[in-house]
Amino acid sequence: MFSFKEKIKMSLIKNNIKDEQNPFILFKNWYKKAKSNEISNPNAMALSTVGSFNKPRTRMVLMKEIREDGIVFFTNSNSRKGEHIVKNKNVSLNFYWKSIERQVLISGKVKKISSKDSDKYFRSRNRKSQIGAWTSKQSQILKNKSDLKTRFDDFEIKFQGKEIPRPKHWYGYCVYPDCFEFWLEGDGRLHDRLEYKLKSGQWIKKLLYP
Repeated sequence: MFSFKEKIKMSLIKNNIKDEQNPFILFKNWYKKAKSNEISNPNAMALSTVGSFNKPRTRMVLMKEIREDGIVFFTNSNSRKGEHIVKNKNVSLNFYWKSIERQVLISGKVKKISSKDSDKYFRSRNRKSQIGAWTSKQSQILKNKSDLKTRFDDFEIKFQGKEIPRPKHWYGYCVYPDCFEFWLEGDGRLHDRLEYKLKSGQWIKKLLYP
């Protein structure tokens, strides 16, 4: 008979996650697997921010880039999440890939990326999405849907035959992790949980009870 700890250790070895020292490499490997199996939007992640009165708020956004030291998404800086980020740089991300029975929880601090990088990504978006970025007063009150459609039509006319510039309020943000937690579903709820915490520039790895 194997002990509980021994069973977890064998599962980690079997799934090639125990020996990886860099959580970014492990994350990229899991994401690659998710892209091959998830039906839609494997880059979807739950972004949690902290707003007024220390109340957390979570919404889904799309990861657009994995950097060596961070994870990038784009949004309207005048949105509710944009306002939260100005006041509190601490955020968390959660990826759940049901098709491969894996989850990754990430926490860290968020910062705007450069205007140059934001411009580059904005230019890669399709034209309707670019106009949509100008159209939406994200998180503000909308009296009726026709107002939104009218704004879209107005901007479509304004930029007809022209290159659409990035709105000044539309930016990329990078989350710089200080903690990763990898979760892999196991039989009998003997799930694998592996935590990486950044301390003095080094990733410290620990096994957690499920």
